[in-house]
Amino acid sequence: MKRIFLLIFLTAGGTAALAQQPAGAERPAGTSRPAGAGRPAGAPAAAAQPREGTGRITGTVLDATSKQPVPFATIALFNPATNKPVDGTAADDNGKFALTRVAAGTYTVQISFIGYQQIEKPGVVITEDGNTVALGTISLASTAQKLGEVVVEGQRSLIEEKVDRTVYNAEKDETTRGGDATDVLRRVPSLSVDLDGNVTLRGSQNIRVLINNRPSTIAANSIADALKQIPADQIKSVEVITAPSAKYDAEGSGGIINIVTKQNNLQGFTLDGRVSGGLRSADAGVSASYRAGKMGFSLNAGGRGGYNTPGSFENAQTTYSITGNDLSTRTKLSTTTQSAETRNNQFGGRYSLGWDYDINKQNFLTASAQLGMRNGTTYQDGLTTSIQRFDGTTNPASTVRDVKVLDKANTLDLSLGYTHNFAVPQRELSLQTQYSRNNRQNDFTNDILEGAQAGTELRNLNDSYNQEVTLQADYQTPLGDKQLLELGGKNISRQVESDYTTLTNGQPQPGLGLSNVFTYRQNVSAAYASYTLGFGENYTLKAGTRYEYTTIDADFETSEVDKIPSYGVLVPSLNLSKKLKNGNTVKAAYNRRIQRPSLQFLNPNRQAQNPVNITEGNPLLRPEYTNNFELGYNTFIKQTSLNFTAFARNTNKSIQPIRTASANGDTIRTGYGNIGTENAYGTSVFANVNLNNKLTVGGGADLYYAVLDNNNTTDVRFSASNKGWVASGRLMGSYNFTKGWGLQFFSFYRGRQVQLQGYQGGIGVYSLSLKKDFADKKGSFGIGADNFFTPKWRIRSEVSSPLLDQNSLNVLRRTSVRATLSYRIGKMSMAPQRRKKSVNNDDLKDGGGAPTEAPAQQSGGRP
Repeated sequence: MKRIFLLIFLTAGGTAALAQQPAGAERPAGTSRPAGAGRPAGAPAAAAQPREGTGRITGTVLDATSKQPVPFATIALFNPATNKPVDGTAADDNGKFALTRVAAGTYTVQISFIGYQQIEKPGVVITEDGNTVALGTISLASTAQKLGEVVVEGQRSLIEEKVDRTVYNAEKDETTRGGDATDVLRRVPSLSVDLDGNVTLRGSQNIRVLINNRPSTIAANSIADALKQIPADQIKSVEVITAPSAKYDAEGSGGIINIVTKQNNLQGFTLDGRVSGGLRSADAGVSASYRAGKMGFSLNAGGRGGYNTPGSFENAQTTYSITGNDLSTRTKLSTTTQSAETRNNQFGGRYSLGWDYDINKQNFLTASAQLGMRNGTTYQDGLTTSIQRFDGTTNPASTVRDVKVLDKANTLDLSLGYTHNFAVPQRELSLQTQYSRNNRQNDFTNDILEGAQAGTELRNLNDSYNQEVTLQADYQTPLGDKQLLELGGKNISRQVESDYTTLTNGQPQPGLGLSNVFTYRQNVSAAYASYTLGFGENYTLKAGTRYEYTTIDADFETSEVDKIPSYGVLVPSLNLSKKLKNGNTVKAAYNRRIQRPSLQFLNPNRQAQNPVNITEGNPLLRPEYTNNFELGYNTFIKQTSLNFTAFARNTNKSIQPIRTASANGDTIRTGYGNIGTENAYGTSVFANVNLNNKLTVGGGADLYYAVLDNNNTTDVRFSASNKGWVASGRLMGSYNFTKGWGLQFFSFYRGRQVQLQGYQGGIGVYSLSLKKDFADKKGSFGIGADNFFTPKWRIRSEVSSPLLDQNSLNVLRRTSVRATLSYRIGKMSMAPQRRKKSVNNDDLKDGGGAPTEAPAQQSGGRP
């Protein structure tokens, strides 16, 4: 056992030092080569023996029960005479390994991995001629250990870098307790989340959010709203996929975020309850799992309420008129000033039930049901509007009104999947189906208290739904020792409907954008092929292509929409990585992506809760097209992991807002069109340090240069372009004291955002929490505080165009103190791991939340 721990220690921590030795240099007895996690099958390992030979030892490590690969299993080569390790490596993602340049002699090969019984293969003979010894398939049986009898602890890095993604292990971060998914995503490298919950990845809001590798209509209308429904305590990890392969949908030009909730493969029963309360929010939740024999059930339920979140805003805007196409004729139309006190209350919850059944060793069934709910109310108290006209007409009197916005939603996701594993390792067929529906009610009410229309009530009622039915088939098979072929097909049938009515004192107002029923039907059929090859000196190539064909039909109840033509798109992807001899990794990637507009951009319902700034969608919007280029480098220096990334992104037919003023300049209307080009060039760096499993410090920065242009050269009134640097950074740390005490800190700042017609001010958040484990870590109690030095946060934004100048100030009060308590009961033991397939609908552009003007499976990443 001691030599196993020694091997693991040297594998994880000795990479840099061992790599500096000259080829063939003698290594101290007992040392081994660093584990080559992620090395392609058959790729040579670094020299590690007193003298090199030409022998080779190969094999494949599989789970004895599921017949699935055991990635990163440790393979050690021992000299039986001295009983000391002389070489070593690790299995790749497919369970394959190769020890090369082995000197002549007789050896013992030892194969092990946490949670499995160790296996030894003695009497492995390498001749002077340099023969190859093929150990074939090596099956590892799992070890069953009862909690309470044996305590097994493992500390995974808070941030893990994999070949195609970054993994943030949220379950290790105590500062998120009592929060929601937006609090978790703020801690993830390359992501930025504003105080309204809008998410950007390297400056792009065109991202797709998956939950347990599955899409959900919970995020169809607004990613920001969806994230508020997921309690932070339910999240196990977050995976950021910046270079998706052909297996993923072509949608999501900025990338894919996969939120993995807490699941397990344990036998027995366990129940975990938690509760939190504080100045700004409260939450409660329960997780339970039960598994006996071939069948297992899991339950996750949690809800979070937010309250006492006051704020205020001020807005000043000036509109202009231009004669012809001559900017020198620019004259003022009007100036409008606004102010109001704001507050909001919200409740969100997510409830899921999972079921899986092992028919036999090669056939598996999985099913799940998820329900998401959100109920939010936002108030603008005493919204005062004052308008001054410069055209000689009478200035309207100031108005004072109270505004109430109600946003309620519920989401249902039902899925069923079947997986068949063939006798040939890595050959697999899966069939998946999913039904999703999101019902949403988004209403606003304006009660005019003072002004020309005093006593008038203006209301807008908007009931909508988004319904999807998905069928998906995937097949993969190995082609020799170092190749894998993946094929698949998919169909998504989607229907969206918005029923909206505008009323004045209870009387409906006619008009296309005031009262109507809008129906939007979309069907996406797709097929893909992906090929993975391990070759040369630790190279891995993954190339693929995907073709998607989209048909659309849209109409109104009382009018017609111009016919929207069908379109097809071919999206290639290419990923290349090289594992260096010192354990470092270099990665390069290219992919083409598209971004279809979601209901937020399509819905023609006029959003006029602020009467001087109204928004309308455009049913005729087309998708965006994006080319992504990425270069990355991962390294380890002693106890520090470092990740460097450089990227470039080009987007054509970008969906951008179009702002126009009314004839008298009193009202600004915002619509949308495929009019823009977006380019971004940037870099990011992240470091994570772990000292003696007690102190962990991580931090990083993202920097990119944005260039935006709406390409309008014929009409100066609507021509717009902008460019500039955007920076963000985060710093986090934790320290584990003795006797179960722990301290964690987190801070994040996002700098000024560059927009097509202006800028949005920067934001910052930070938190500190202290926790105490008790009852053999079955229970935990903690206290935390957020933004305790800055009770007010001021965000200044500006919009500038030939027709409009706007400056706004939002004041937010987010100081909070909270207490958390959790406790677990029950006993579990390890059960065989099973690969679970799930549906992935990675489509629809979503801006991360409604655009606002001044007012307002297990971790591992297999789809």
